[in-house]
Order: sequence, then structure tokens, then C-alpha cells
Amino acid sequence: MNKDELLAKAQKPAQDAMILHPFYQGKVEVTLKCVVRDYHDFAIWYTPGVAAPCRAIADNKEEVYKHTNKANFVAVVSDGTRVLGLGDIGPEASMPVMEGKALLFKYLGGVDAFPICVDTKDPDKLIEFVKMLQPSFGGVNLEDIANPKCFYVLDRLREECHIPIFHDDQQGTACVTLAGLINALKIVNKDMKTVQIAMIGVGAANVATVRLLLAAGVPSENIVMCDSTGILHKGRTDIKETHQYKLKIIEITNKDQKKGGIAEAMEGADVVIALSKPGPDTIKKEWVENMAKDAIVFACANPIPEIWPWEAKEAGAAVVSTGRSDFPNQVNNSLGFPAIFRGVLDVHASTITDPMCIAAAEELAACAAEKGLNPEEILPTMDNWEVFPRVATATAMQAIKEGVARRELSRDEIYKIATEKIKRAQDQTRLLQENGIVPMPPVE
Repeated sequence: MNKDELLAKAQKPAQDAMILHPFYQGKVEVTLKCVVRDYHDFAIWYTPGVAAPCRAIADNKEEVYKHTNKANFVAVVSDGTRVLGLGDIGPEASMPVMEGKALLFKYLGGVDAFPICVDTKDPDKLIEFVKMLQPSFGGVNLEDIANPKCFYVLDRLREECHIPIFHDDQQGTACVTLAGLINALKIVNKDMKTVQIAMIGVGAANVATVRLLLAAGVPSENIVMCDSTGILHKGRTDIKETHQYKLKIIEITNKDQKKGGIAEAMEGADVVIALSKPGPDTIKKEWVENMAKDAIVFACANPIPEIWPWEAKEAGAAVVSTGRSDFPNQVNNSLGFPAIFRGVLDVHASTITDPMCIAAAEELAACAAEKGLNPEEILPTMDNWEVFPRVATATAMQAIKEGVARRELSRDEIYKIATEKIKRAQDQTRLLQENGIVPMPPVE
């Protein structure tokens, strides 16, 4: 494809979305999972029969996992303050994204997820709201919350909740980025413990990514981070007290105390991980040319990457990833969060830890490596459905190892449960389409 064709391809999903969203008027709905043989069954599922399981749960709250679907319910919660690359567009405008998230949860992970867009920008109110959801949900996925608020919200909820709280923009992106980096480094034959890494953007995604990289063994002194003002270094006096995470990063990274902007951060780097301002031209070709030999470029801003992948390749990059599904090597959160939640829900885990995310990333990387690595295929794609029960199993086993699972199962048991639930969701979708209950879209 020439550049004009590639640009046209990049614009096509948005054009199709404006046709198909109003056609379906939503992407998820509630369906039944129990039989209704006749109207007499209502006496079992509702009054008077339902009083018996209610009493059992009242006597022992853990019985809720046995008698209800709590262990498969996830709330997708957003305040709409940082939606994709669109910014603070409000809770109503964030609904299409949260519904899309719920669709991916169901199809890829067999998880029943509910989009919940909240009309508050107050972090303490948001925290209180999520805490009040705990009786009904097995986990909560936070989504599209502006920084620095997102760090405060996630940290407090992880401390104060007894169900898993996961911020996909932070932990999900970090998990899949780590998986991609593991395999990209194999292709260029470089070691994670020695490569120099430039990280462009100091928002939710890259802050979580740097934390996970450090937990995975990357030396902090080998990392240079750059925000919208420039490189983070000890001479910066403009960092606000509310940005404590930046102050912590300054203390442990940038061994040589580099100064300047993106160009200086990337100079001589083996890897650039950009999760910053949508491009193109946020990263310039000449800056990629000044990186080390066999450079790795992760340009993951949405909807437009910081540099078009073909331009990064022309500048000498050996491996290029973006956040888009229409280019090779998508750093796609959808490879992570449905499987991670599948795993934690099936063992009734109380939290999602960094080692659990690393276990998920390593399994994700292994799934791609088994099929044979090349510069265009460092990560699986969403149509590799068998990846999801494997990542779910790795996550669940790590939860059991750490003692945060309420339910201990064998590896084979976890894999079987995950496979059955994911297959059921996909079979159900196919049957609804084949029978016209979910109509096919109009012909263009």
C-alpha cells in the first residue's frame, strides 16, 4: 500500500462507526442464563423461592458467589475526563467507549461487564461510588479517568476494596506493553536489563508501564521519561506537589541527568515507548534515526500514533508497534484485561497485583513466541482466542501463589473453566447472528 492508501485505511473505522453505532443503538444488552421452562419457574427465580438463597447469603456473605452471578459481573466505571485521545468529553460521550469495553469483556473473556458512566469529577465521590458497588460486582475496571486523579483513585480503591480494582489505562496498557517489549527485545537480541529506554508521556499509561518495567527487572537508571515540558530531571522546578508520581520518577530515573525534550530523550535509546500526544509528527523521523541500531519504537497514542509506523521503519526502526488494530503489532489492551479478569474472577481474587500483571504479560509473550516471532508479529491478535484462557490461567495461578485468591483450583481446572466460559460467550454471539436475533449490518 502507498501512503495515501494507508491513510485511507486508518480513517475507515471511524467512518464505519458513524454508520453502525446508530444502526444497533448500543453494543451490549442483558440476556438470561437460566431456563424459563414455563411461568412457574418465576417462583424459583423470584418470589417466593428466591428467599432461600437470600437467607443463605445473609448467614454467610461468601455464599453470594455460589447463588448469584457476582463472580462474573464487572463494572466498567468512568467519569469521562480523559476519553481515548479526545480529553474531557463528559460521561455521556464516554458511553460508546465503555459499551465497547463491555463487548470485549464478554466476547474475549466471557465476562458480564456493565458500562457505568458517572456524573462527577470529584475523585473522593468517585471512590465512594465504586466502594458502594462491591456487593454486586466481582471486580471493577476503571476507565478514561484524567491524571493525576487516576493515580489517587486507583491507589485508594486498591487499598480499601475487597474486590479487584483495575485501571486498564494504567495496568492493562502496562501489561501488554511489557509483553510486546519482551518479544521485541528477542527479535533484536537485546537484554531488558541493559537497554536504554526513552518513555514519552508521563500520563496514566506510562507511569504504570514504568512501574511494571521496574518490577520486571529493568534498572531504573536506564530509563529517561519526558512529559509535555521536557525530560524529567532533578533540575526541574515546575513539578507540582500534586504530581507526586513525577517527583518519585525523577529520584530514580535518568542516571546521566539528560535535559531537553523528546529528541534528546530518544538520542541513543534502544527503545522508545510513547504514550503521549496523538500524532503524526509528535515524534519525528530524524529522532528515530538518532536512536541506537535496531531500535524499537512503540508509538501508541490514539487515535493517531506519535509517528506513522512506515515513517519509523524508513528511519531505521527494527520493530514498530502502535495502539491501532489496522497496523501490525498493536499494543492492544484487549489482549490483557478480559483474560486478567477472567482469571481473577474464577478464583474470587481480592486484588490484582503487579506480579499478576507480569505473569499475564509473560504468558501473552509466550503465546506469540510459540507461533514464531518476526518484526511484524510480536504479539498475538484478538482472533487467537486460545490466548485468553492461557493468560487467565497464568493470572489466576499467580493470585493463588500470592494468597489473594478465595478459591484454590488446579491449573487444569482454571484453564477448563476459562475455556468453557469464553467459548460459551462466542458461541452465543454466533448463534444470535445466525438466527437473525442480532441483525447483520446494512450493506454499504
